[in-house]
Amino acid sequence: MSETLSQAPKYSRIVLKISGEALKEKGSSDSVSPQIVRAVAASIAEVRSMGIEVAVVVGGGNIWRGLAASHRGMNRATADYMGMLATVINGMALMSALEDLGHATRVQTAIQMNNVAEPFIVRKAIRHLENGRIVIFVAGTGNPFFSTDTTAALRANEIGAEVILKATKVDGIYDSDPKKNPDAKRFETLTYSDALSRRLEVMDSTAFSLCMDNAMPIIVFDMSDPANILRAVRGEKVGTLVRDDKPAL
Repeated sequence: MSETLSQAPKYSRIVLKISGEALKEKGSSDSVSPQIVRAVAASIAEVRSMGIEVAVVVGGGNIWRGLAASHRGMNRATADYMGMLATVINGMALMSALEDLGHATRVQTAIQMNNVAEPFIVRKAIRHLENGRIVIFVAGTGNPFFSTDTTAALRANEIGAEVILKATKVDGIYDSDPKKNPDAKRFETLTYSDALSRRLEVMDSTAFSLCMDNAMPIIVFDMSDPANILRAVRGEKVGTLVRDDKPAL
């Protein structure tokens, strides 16, 4: 047995939040890179092979950004619905790659489109996870004005996940912008109160409030190294852990 599979995971059920940009190759005109999607799918598959129940929330920013379009004059609700449809495209691409690797996968959508994906039903999602299937949540919450970060926070609490793994372009949370400040300090651990008092942008305010109110841990890490997903679920120090203010007993 490989070292990866022999190490016991820390979590049994997770929600992995992946931005749409993580599926696009830098500098390419293609919105979705099949090579990157396969690499991400391979990492998710390896996590599932460790016996962990995996749900994924995928963004759509590589295809469409509703907020940006609204700033250019489009009706905000319409722009957001278009963004929800973009997440469906990404979710289907990820599903295809996972199934090519032999992992049963279900896409559940907050907007009904029966020919493409199942409607989101929380009990059905939990049953899929218990039966070893990977579940991909798409179309956000089904409502405009809410981000896919909020979707991840909501779905994680609904399905009883133990942690949200937020895959980003940076290797954690810093006290200032590391691109502008070479002396920026990265935090290994933060409490919700620390993040609020320092005005650190972990997630949007709605998503962060949901996590804080329900003591849902968040691990923010760099997705450019797919192995970081494995490190996070094994409890290794990767990225930044945002946790409950109350000390563990």
